[in-house]
Amino acid sequence: MKKRVAVLGSTGSIGTQTLQVIDSHNDLFEVELLTAFNNSKLLIEQAIQYEPNVVVIGNPDHYSTVRDALENTDIKVYAGKDAINQVVEMDTIDTVVIGIIGIDAIEPIIRSLQNNKKIALANKESIVVAGSIIKEEAVKSSGQIIPIDSEHSAIFQCLMGEVGNTISKIVLTASGGPFLDVNISDIRSVGPEDALKHPNWNMGDKISVDSATLMNKGLEAIEAHWLFNIPADKIEVLIHPQSIIHSLVYFVDGSIKTQLSYPDMRIPIQFALSYPNRIKSSLPELDLLKKSELKFMLPDVKKFRNLALAFKALESGGNMPCILNAANDIAVRAFMDKRISLLDIPEIVEKSMQNITLIKKPSLQDYFQTDMIAREKTIEIINNLR
Repeated sequence: MKKRVAVLGSTGSIGTQTLQVIDSHNDLFEVELLTAFNNSKLLIEQAIQYEPNVVVIGNPDHYSTVRDALENTDIKVYAGKDAINQVVEMDTIDTVVIGIIGIDAIEPIIRSLQNNKKIALANKESIVVAGSIIKEEAVKSSGQIIPIDSEHSAIFQCLMGEVGNTISKIVLTASGGPFLDVNISDIRSVGPEDALKHPNWNMGDKISVDSATLMNKGLEAIEAHWLFNIPADKIEVLIHPQSIIHSLVYFVDGSIKTQLSYPDMRIPIQFALSYPNRIKSSLPELDLLKKSELKFMLPDVKKFRNLALAFKALESGGNMPCILNAANDIAVRAFMDKRISLLDIPEIVEKSMQNITLIKKPSLQDYFQTDMIAREKTIEIINNLR
C-alpha cells in the first residue's frame, strides 16, 4: 500500500522538492493533503496534478479562487490556519511533511504527534521556540519526528543503531554562506540580492539570509539540543564550504560517524519519507574523486555574531530562544526591505534579548505571548535606529 503524504507548505522550496521526490516514487507515495498560505495559483496547479483528498489555503481571502478552480473535482477545499490544524488529524494521512516556516507549524506538529503520525520536519522555528512542549508530545505519542534539515538528518542517520552508546559531542557543518571570504568591513554594504546568492543550496529567501549571517546554524544547534537530547556544551559548529559532510557525531570510544552526499535537499526528504527503509534515488551518487578536497575551519563569531547569540539563548533556556527567533525574523524582514544593514541584524537581536523578560518554564501560551512581545519590541528597536 502506498504511503499517504500531507505536504504542509507545498508551494515553498521544501514542498516543491517533496513533490519531486513523490514524482520519482509514485509507486510508493501518494499525496493526500496539500496546503499553502498565499500562493493559490501554484496550489491549484498542484491540486490538479496530484489529486489530493484535501487542499487548504491558509489565507481565507483566496478561498473562493481555489474553491472555484477545483469545483469540478472531488477535492475538498478549506481555508484558514485552524483548518490546517484539523486536517492533519485525518486517518488517511501516514506522513506529514512540515514545509511551512515560522511558529504556525507548532500546532500542526502537536496535532500530528497526538494522532501518531510520522512527521518529516523541515521547520526549525517550531522546535527552537517550543522544543520542550513538542518533545513532551513526541514522548507521549507513538508518532515520530524525522528531520529533513540535512544536518539533522545526518545526525539522525549516524545515531541509527547506537542506542545506549555515549556521545561525546556533535558537530554541525555550515557552508559559511556567500560572505565567508568577505571582510567584515565590506559586509555592511551588501544588499539582499547578495545575501540570497547561496553558494551550494537552493533555499527560500529567509533561510538564505539566515545562512548568510550563520543564524541558521545557531537555530539548528538549538533544534539539535531538543531533537537529540544533547546539551549546549556538546554541540559545535564547523565551517565546511563544500557542504558534502552534513554533520558529525563523536563517540566516547574515539569513533566519528558522519553522512556525506551532494548538497541536495531531495536526499534527506526522500530518506524521511521512506524511513526506516532506503530506496533507490534518481539523484547522482557522490563521487569522492571529484570532491577529494574537503576543508574545515572554525566560524568567526565576531563576524557572525548571530551564532554566538543563538548559543547564548540555548544556554539561557526558557523562552529566550523564542525571543531570539522572533527578533531575527523581524530583523531579516527589515534587511530584505533595505531598512537596515546585514550587520545590524545581530545588534537588533541582542537588544531584544536584553529587553524582554526571561521565563524559565514557559507554557505554550507563554511562547506565543513571548513571540508577539518580541516582535513588537524588535520593530520598536528598528524604528529607533535612525
